[in-house]
Amino acid sequence: MREIRLALLEADVNFKVVKSFTAQVKERCLGSGVLDSLDPGQQVIKVVDSELGALMGGASRELALAPSGTTVILMAGLQGSGKTTACAKLAKHLGDQGKSVALAACDTQRPAAVEQLATMGKRSGATVFEQGTERDPVDIAEWATAQARSQGIDVLIVDTAGRLHVDEELMDQLAAIRKRTKPHDILLVLDAMTGQDAVNVAETFAERIDFDGVLLTKLDGDARGGAALSVKAVTGKPILYASTGERIEQLERFHPERMASRILGMGDVLSLIEKAEEVSDADQAAELERKIRKQQFTLEDFLTQMKQVRKMGPLQNVLGMMPGMGGKAAKQLREVEMDDRELDRLEAIILSMTPAERADPTMIDGSRRKRIARGSGTTVQAVNNLVKQFAQMRKMMSQLAKGKMPDPAQLMRQMR
Repeated sequence: MREIRLALLEADVNFKVVKSFTAQVKERCLGSGVLDSLDPGQQVIKVVDSELGALMGGASRELALAPSGTTVILMAGLQGSGKTTACAKLAKHLGDQGKSVALAACDTQRPAAVEQLATMGKRSGATVFEQGTERDPVDIAEWATAQARSQGIDVLIVDTAGRLHVDEELMDQLAAIRKRTKPHDILLVLDAMTGQDAVNVAETFAERIDFDGVLLTKLDGDARGGAALSVKAVTGKPILYASTGERIEQLERFHPERMASRILGMGDVLSLIEKAEEVSDADQAAELERKIRKQQFTLEDFLTQMKQVRKMGPLQNVLGMMPGMGGKAAKQLREVEMDDRELDRLEAIILSMTPAERADPTMIDGSRRKRIARGSGTTVQAVNNLVKQFAQMRKMMSQLAKGKMPDPAQLMRQMR
C-alpha cells in the first residue's frame, strides 16, 4: 500500500483521493479470495488496476451527439489550458469520423484568440464562424448556432473565453452562452500539468455550470494523468478525451482502464497497438516479422520502420506506453533528449548509402564511411555510431524473436 500511495502521489493524484483509494484497495486485498490466491502479488496488482479503472469511470463514454440536427458542444476552461487548440483537435477528430464540423469563435478576451481558432480550424477542415472581437460573445454564440443549423452542419464546437483564474464574469458569461445555445454536451478543458489544482478548478466549474465531461490536455508532458483520477473521483464527471501531443491529430478517446496502467507506470499497451495499427500495413508487418526471425533485417527496413514510428508521434510518448517504462525507467526516459533532427540525420546517412551497403553494413569500410559522411552532411563518427547501433539493434531483435524482453536500462543506453 505504501508503494501504491507513493506512485499515486507522484502522479499528482489528490491526497484525499489517495487516502480513500488505498483504504478501499487494502480492504479488498484482505479478502479471502486474495489470501487463497496462488499468486498474491499479481492479485494485488489486479485489484489496484481494476479499482483505478472504476474510480475513473469504468468504460469510456462517447459524446452525446444529437440523433438529428446540429449537436452543440460548449468548451469551457481557464486561459492557458489549451482550450482553443483542443477545440480544433476535437473538430479534426469528429471530422475524421465523417461529421461536418464548425467552430464558433466566442473568445473575445484573449488577444488573437479569434485568429488562432480561424487558423487551426482551417487545418482541421472545419468551418469557422467569427464576428471579430467587438460583439458580445453571447450574441456571437447564438448567431453561430443559428448559422450551423441553417447550413445543416452536424457538430458546432463553441470556444469560450478563459481567465487566469475562476471569476464571476467568466461564469456569468458561460451561463449566458449555455442558456442561448442549449448545448448537448459541456466539456471542461483541464491542463494535466496543473496536477492537484485541477481538482479545485473542476469543482468550481461543476458548481456553476454543471459540465458533462472533461477533455484533458498536455498528457504528453511529465504528467502521468493523476489529475484525471482526481477530477473523476471528486466531481463524478467522466474524462472523455485526452490530448497527447502538439499535432492537431493527437487527440484520443480517454480509456480509464488504460490510464490506470499509465498512472502506476505499467504502460499502455493497447493505445500503443492502436497507434501502430494506424500507420502499419499487415502484409508489411508480416514480412518484417519474417526478416527479424531470420535475422535478415536491413538498414532499408530500419529506415521504413523509423518513418512509421515517427508517424505515431514523439518517441518519448511511444516508449512511455511500454510496460517497464515506469518508475526509474520513466525518469531515465525524461532525461534522454530525443530530437527529431537527430532522426533526420540518421535518415540522411542511410539515404547516402548504396542499396548494397544498406543490405550489408559490414561492407562499409573507411573510404565508404567518408563518402557517406560527405553525402549526408554529417561526420564519419556519426556514420560509425549508426553502424554500431544498428548492429546492437539487430542483436536485440534477435533476442525478441526468441521471446526474450530486453532490459529497459539497456534500451535507454542504446537510444543515447
